[in-house]
Amino acid sequence: MKAFFEKADRIKPFFDIVYKVVLFICKVLLTADVAITSVSVAGRYISFIPDPAWTEEIVLTLMAYMAVLSASLAIRRGAHIRMTALDRYLPQGLIVVLDVISDVCVLILAIIMLVVGWQFATTLGTKGYYTSIPTLSRFWLYLPIPVAGAAMIFFEVEALYNHAKKLLLKEVEA
Repeated sequence: MKAFFEKADRIKPFFDIVYKVVLFICKVLLTADVAITSVSVAGRYISFIPDPAWTEEIVLTLMAYMAVLSASLAIRRGAHIRMTALDRYLPQGLIVVLDVISDVCVLILAIIMLVVGWQFATTLGTKGYYTSIPTLSRFWLYLPIPVAGAAMIFFEVEALYNHAKKLLLKEVEA
């Protein structure tokens, strides 16, 4: 069993790369959000700077991507809000089992987000357009849900693998 985990641990750098790529995308989205918002606000108060009509919808779309992608990053770090008040009174093995149950539930949610979100984005999302940009499909507004679902699945697989490793290699003290 230990040999399996030693071989499987070789793909950890791949998870690290995907994490860094998603984090970089979130940083780019935040930078774009701030820049577009700054132009919009400046355009309202400085007469020679134009205030494009499309800024509000684009900022909201970028925020949607950033919010759901950053939530998937929190899965990898174990930074999601969780109830830990009783952890000091429970055996460590039980805590890991409860974490596995929690991660399986999040994995199910992520699969639903991927499947239903994709169906929603490709059906209803393609029928509408942004109000201020009539050539841009609302598909892009709904796409963050399946994208986040895919990222969450990716990081949940790693989290469940780490839990399995702890349980099967008895790294957890009772």
